[in-house]
Amino acid sequence: MTFLASGYSMPARLLSLLPSLALIFAAGIHAHPSLSVIQNGEEVGTLEVTESGAGKGFDIRYQVDQNSRGARLSSRIRLDDDGFPVKWDIEGTSLMGGQVSERFRQDEGFASWSSQADEGRVSTRKQKLYVANDMTPWDLGLYARLLLQAPDGQLEVLPGGHMSIETLASPALDEDSSLPEGLAAYRLSGINLEPDYLVLDEHQNLFALVQGMAGLVVQSRYAEQADRILSSLGEARRQDLEAQQQKLAHRFDQPVHVRNVHVFDAHERQFTPLSVVTLYDNRIVSVTAEEHFSTPTDDAVIIDGEGGYVIPGLHDMHSHTSNLSGLFYLAAGVTATRDMGNNNDWLLHHLKQQRQGRAVGPRIDRSGFIEGRSEHSARLGIVADSLEEALEAVDWYAERGYSRIKLYSSVKPQWIGPIGERTRQRGLQLTGHVPAFVRPEEAVRHGYNDIAHINQLVLGWLLDESDDSRTTLRLTAMQNTRDIDIDSEQVKRTVDLMKSRDVALDTTLVILERLMTSRAGETPPGDRDYLDHMPIGYQRYRKRTFVPLSNEREDQAYLDSFDKLLEITALLHEQGIQLLPGTDDTSGFTVHRELELYTLAGIPASEALYLGTLGAAEYLGLDETYGSITAGKRADLVLLESSPAVDIAAIKRPRMVISDGVIFFPPEIHQVLGIRPFASAPAISQRQQQP
Repeated sequence: MTFLASGYSMPARLLSLLPSLALIFAAGIHAHPSLSVIQNGEEVGTLEVTESGAGKGFDIRYQVDQNSRGARLSSRIRLDDDGFPVKWDIEGTSLMGGQVSERFRQDEGFASWSSQADEGRVSTRKQKLYVANDMTPWDLGLYARLLLQAPDGQLEVLPGGHMSIETLASPALDEDSSLPEGLAAYRLSGINLEPDYLVLDEHQNLFALVQGMAGLVVQSRYAEQADRILSSLGEARRQDLEAQQQKLAHRFDQPVHVRNVHVFDAHERQFTPLSVVTLYDNRIVSVTAEEHFSTPTDDAVIIDGEGGYVIPGLHDMHSHTSNLSGLFYLAAGVTATRDMGNNNDWLLHHLKQQRQGRAVGPRIDRSGFIEGRSEHSARLGIVADSLEEALEAVDWYAERGYSRIKLYSSVKPQWIGPIGERTRQRGLQLTGHVPAFVRPEEAVRHGYNDIAHINQLVLGWLLDESDDSRTTLRLTAMQNTRDIDIDSEQVKRTVDLMKSRDVALDTTLVILERLMTSRAGETPPGDRDYLDHMPIGYQRYRKRTFVPLSNEREDQAYLDSFDKLLEITALLHEQGIQLLPGTDDTSGFTVHRELELYTLAGIPASEALYLGTLGAAEYLGLDETYGSITAGKRADLVLLESSPAVDIAAIKRPRMVISDGVIFFPPEIHQVLGIRPFASAPAISQRQQQP
């Protein structure tokens, strides 16, 4: 600075601020760099920020195109002197194309907002942080900066709830000389269903953010190092989650007696009189009548079920495992899942952690995801550019112990036969979407063992062969389902073929219900029993319209069409097609709703319970190991307050879950996840062996 050279004497206080001023100037030069959205090693989106008003105004452009889906948002934010948003406008479309128009204003002691989910106006004695309903990754960086300034790293936020931040140890990031200095990793909790794990740079700009199973948002200039950054941040996240999970797993070396309970006999589809289930290690030892039970004199754990109802652990037959999905599933009574596609390196590493007891969660049956290359490709599993690569992918999965191959929408029609043949040669099953320009009947003839998603079946009765189901048409066309004649020859032909080939349907009704019946400002039907227990950000996220609705006729068409899906579900069940209860979600709550939807379709509750327990295990070929509460099988069971055979909604309030002999109490898990518990844990006593 030339004025120093000319003899100007700078005050000591100002001299002490020079390092901070240098950071500010540097931040001004490099402020809020552009970000890239990376999925499975490929860029699928971008985020650009334009700064104005001396660092108080920001224009954000965010767009993602992943599997023909993704948000496209334009956000304009104005900050006050303390960095809090005082004016915020968001326009665009959300994940599935639903319209977004969100507003926030804070001035003169009042804060007001309107969004898809809600609107409100409150008086505020001090500035409060508003949490956007339709967020961009940049917003999480903003929240983190404000939380780091707050006492104890916590803030009360609008429209409700609290947000907190904690620093994470991240030696892998610190030791990587190819990355900039001054990076710091954090866990941001209290708003979304899962905590957000992110990294800020030395100027407190967002440097990286983990998304989903293995996605990453990262400063664009470091996009080529995305895999290494994801691995380093992922390790920090894994260590953090491991520490939390281990506190929730209760392991006992003594026999465990779960007494005073009615036990669901999955073979007979009925509950027993009051009984005692005895467990040792990870096995069921016996199921005996309560009247024959003698209280052990020593060396035992006794759990009083207080007249409750015990069912086998539930299944989710369409899952995509994530870091926290294990806790959500266990809290919901789900002890087995079928992973239907993932980042392969991440999933294999996660399974290793689970085997070592460092991660908790249900047992996982793996499906190897194969997609074809196109402008609509889902960046997951292995994306093949040729048939040869697709066949090599089958071999890759077979050599790593996968149970089945899942095909996706951009697989070329002429590939399905050879892939099916290679899959059978390797002893695997075949499942997946019905690829674009292919009829469900063709997929069945090429060896599909089950079809993933009820809409993938129904589209065969709605679309012409030239229609491109790689696009969002596979979702928006569902509004025409109400016009299907389920007694038609076309429907009968498809169902008969599935019956003759013993082909099942992985229904995922719950995700179609969300898509077709969610409306802005309303709690969706499937979420009414639990949503007010959830973090505020998730509550607001669920109250939105996911599909574009141009008029009332279209609105009603979706509602009527979902009712027709329930009719189709009933028809398939009546015709002997095995239904596999899957969700395409990882919260666990959707497993409950999937089975509840079966009952709304007219399937008896006891039959729905069978399909979600022993029926799923039988389909996986693992019913000799688990799936029913039978002596010798793995100790997987769920304690409920009331009978789900009377009201299937009873499965939404588990008191205790035992997975492979390890005991979990859902109220404990829900408290860690920031969820208000639904039930109390049972009484437990431990008798020590006498010397």
